[in-house]
Amino acid sequence: MSEDTLKPTHYINSDHPDIQGFTQDHAGTGDDVSKAVNLYYAVRDAVPYNIYAFALDEPNFVASNVLKSENAFCVPKAVALAAVARAAGIPSKVGFADVRNHITTPRVTELMGNDIFRWHAYTALYLDGNWVKATPAFDLELCQRHEMMPLDFNGRDDSIFHPHDTKGRRHMEYLAFHGEFADMPFETFAGEMRTSYSRMLEAFAKDRAERRMSKH
Repeated sequence: MSEDTLKPTHYINSDHPDIQGFTQDHAGTGDDVSKAVNLYYAVRDAVPYNIYAFALDEPNFVASNVLKSENAFCVPKAVALAAVARAAGIPSKVGFADVRNHITTPRVTELMGNDIFRWHAYTALYLDGNWVKATPAFDLELCQRHEMMPLDFNGRDDSIFHPHDTKGRRHMEYLAFHGEFADMPFETFAGEMRTSYSRMLEAFAKDRAERRMSKH
């Protein structure tokens, strides 16, 4: 376990007042496992998941900004959990994997060119001498709305996406792991996304611009 996994960084800014305040409000007073579990559920449900938030605006990957976001996709949420964990004294990293989503929407599949979500993010937490994976991406309300099983986390076992939904349909399939990082590898991630998902980035940016215009 490296000291780098406890230090604040530009993205995992665990020393920011907003991160410190969120941690104090939600971690509780138990041991590290208890605190990690409390913080996992707090981050999971505090920031709603939205695939249409997918963008490469660098400030959106800074943990303190994530907690103030109306919604976010998996990577910023994993960064936020890493930050609040460090604020509670729990070593953390941001991990990435390629996953196949068998029930994603036809539009997203068409824009991506397939059903593989490259560089999906989770948070690795060091608890009781082991690194365990926690995935705070899908909030409870989203899971209930789409009949997905919400991910639980007990602080001792990996919490990664379920292979099936509540109706038994195939859901998430892990294809490859890219590693775990002491800080958000923004340039590497952004380069991969521009190479793989340029059409989706452009389409979602257009969607957001149109929604802003409709509000005025």
